[in-house]
Amino acid sequence: MGKSEKAKERRDQRLNEISLLRTIPYSDHQRWWSIDTIAVVTGSNRGIGFEIARQLVAHGLTVVLTSRDDAVGEEAAKVLQEGGFNVAFHQLDVTVPSSITDFADWIRESYGGIDILVNNAGVNFNVGSDNSVDNAEMVISTNYYGTKNMIKEMIPLMRPSTAGARIINVSSRLGRLNGKRNQIGDLAMRDKLADIDTLTEEFIDEMVSMFLKQVEEGTWASGGWPQTFTDYSMSKLAVNAYTRLVAKTLSDRPEGQKIFVNCYCPGWVKTAMTGYAGNIPTEHGADTGVWLALLPDQAISGKFFAERREISF
Repeated sequence: MGKSEKAKERRDQRLNEISLLRTIPYSDHQRWWSIDTIAVVTGSNRGIGFEIARQLVAHGLTVVLTSRDDAVGEEAAKVLQEGGFNVAFHQLDVTVPSSITDFADWIRESYGGIDILVNNAGVNFNVGSDNSVDNAEMVISTNYYGTKNMIKEMIPLMRPSTAGARIINVSSRLGRLNGKRNQIGDLAMRDKLADIDTLTEEFIDEMVSMFLKQVEEGTWASGGWPQTFTDYSMSKLAVNAYTRLVAKTLSDRPEGQKIFVNCYCPGWVKTAMTGYAGNIPTEHGADTGVWLALLPDQAISGKFFAERREISF
């Protein structure tokens, strides 16, 4: 059996284990949440986001489903509402600052705050062997800046609790610093991104800006950037770095006001984003995000997960 076959066998075995784990209900003493617990899931009109929303409401939370398109979002919310679930919808385009501000104002007026934020909204324009960077600016704007701006806007609205508020960023192994493939070639840049003691938001932004500048100039291919799904990988590299930075920034909050921030890779999921070429069903792709959101004793922050296990950045 070759390496790829062994890796597939291990992945399938782990997914089967998770399927069994999902059949075990949370006991009463583990359930820190209730119908009054508010979870926001961005880009949740379809795919992984919709499945995350569906699983969360099935556990008894109230979910705010968001979509750039009003009609599509309302229809997705209606599907869950007709199932008897407590779901609300509000339009949200994470690439438009005023849309994020309007959404935050609505949350404040409607609920007073939130307990869980799942940053799922994202785009990818490359499928298969295609590696176009024609849409790099949109990819970075949505996947990185959209996530970052949502976090900044929602942190003041995250409600204090003994269980702690939770932020989960949907990311990708393609954005790993130390993966076996698809790394950035600049070792000094990698070292800076890896050093959480000196990492800054400004440095992450500068890296992203440098990449986009080289894309505009047509010199990106020789710049040492990832050579597969380049713009998507760069956006997720930035999300991963920002996840660690925010977690560190929030780490000194007192008990009762904790906010735990983590990211996870759902895998190559069979959704529109992968051209339905993925090999993982959406219920598996959503699972780790839901698991992180509901952990009964959440003391984990600034970590990266896949298949309910911590992986390296």
